[in-house]
Amino acid sequence: MGKRILNTGILSMENLKAKPVRTACLVVVAAILAFTLFGGSILTLNLRQGLAAMTKRFGADLMVVPEGSAGMAQSLLLRGGTGCFYFDEEIADRIARTEGIARASPQFFLTSLSESCCDAMVQLIAYEPETDFVVRPWMAEKYHGSVEDGQLVVGSRIALRPDNTIRLLGHTYPAAARLSRSASGLDTSIFMTMNTMRLLLGRARAEGYDFLAAQEKEMRRGAVSTVLVKTGPAIPPERLAQTIGRTNAGVDVVVSQRVFSGIAETLAGLADYIRLFSAVLWILAFIVLAAVFSGSIHERKKEFAVLRILGATRKKLAAVVLSESAIAGIAGGTAGIVLASLAVFPFSALIGERLGLPWLDAPLSGIIPLALGSLFLSALTGPLASLYGALRISGAETYYTMREGE
Repeated sequence: MGKRILNTGILSMENLKAKPVRTACLVVVAAILAFTLFGGSILTLNLRQGLAAMTKRFGADLMVVPEGSAGMAQSLLLRGGTGCFYFDEEIADRIARTEGIARASPQFFLTSLSESCCDAMVQLIAYEPETDFVVRPWMAEKYHGSVEDGQLVVGSRIALRPDNTIRLLGHTYPAAARLSRSASGLDTSIFMTMNTMRLLLGRARAEGYDFLAAQEKEMRRGAVSTVLVKTGPAIPPERLAQTIGRTNAGVDVVVSQRVFSGIAETLAGLADYIRLFSAVLWILAFIVLAAVFSGSIHERKKEFAVLRILGATRKKLAAVVLSESAIAGIAGGTAGIVLASLAVFPFSALIGERLGLPWLDAPLSGIIPLALGSLFLSALTGPLASLYGALRISGAETYYTMREGE
């Protein structure tokens, strides 16, 4: 029968196997800690990614809409709401001539149906190619060609047919490009040029969709739903918004910075709550593990005394205790990270929708450091909690330990 060398790792593993209930308790505590640390970190990272993407993709400093439509416009931007509202073209022209505006571009909104006429109910947004500074730069990230009349540009969450088309108001339209994720309501919108919108409304009238007569009339007279504004460096957006609201009756001005800063404050509060909860949980885990190891070491005093008699050094005994706690921490940390991944990643879209906040899945390069960091903290908590007990048992006198209870 071959000899087996009991090094620190093997001895620690055997000790953990010999006490399955105690080992299970250690692993569960470490798993809960890793689950919270990793899950909370992923939630925070995805929300921050979403806010950054939304801010980048929107591209406009101000959004001028008809009076009373600001809430609907923000819903469209943030949550993918639908709606139609219009004001006169002369107001749009006057806004574009306001001092301090670097660029201004109108858009026209229309909502499709989810009945037999259309593949889905989505927000349709027409833009002016000559003045647009939002859709075209966004589209250029993936598509470098031009969008012809009759073609569409679809958001990242729009479902297309196998032939890359979508049916709207009785006609099928090809998609020239699909936009990258923005973590905003624009991901469920369809963009087209103003000429394509006129074509779509004309075809809808020919198909008998008379309920769109009012929208077609607005389109013919040059009405628009919103004017997106890029401000110059001389005048702050807040001040320019006040000027536009004061000099143009019947309009509301949505300041994107104010909207995004409000979301940022919400995210900061949520992140602080997650950090506080993680810190409290870490302290509780440390206390629980310290208590478990203290009790365990007290019960195993004679076992350690025997190891000392067999030649184990004091450092060896301390190493065994620390190794046991580290192994349990690594096993629990790994389990916690796996469970958090199963809870977050498959339901990513649903979580983002339920939170009602911009949500964008983080890349693998951002996830791996969080996983390693959570695993490290989980693995480190056990040895830290058992350090006092390890030092105490390594300093105990073997003779008196063996004589205890006689």
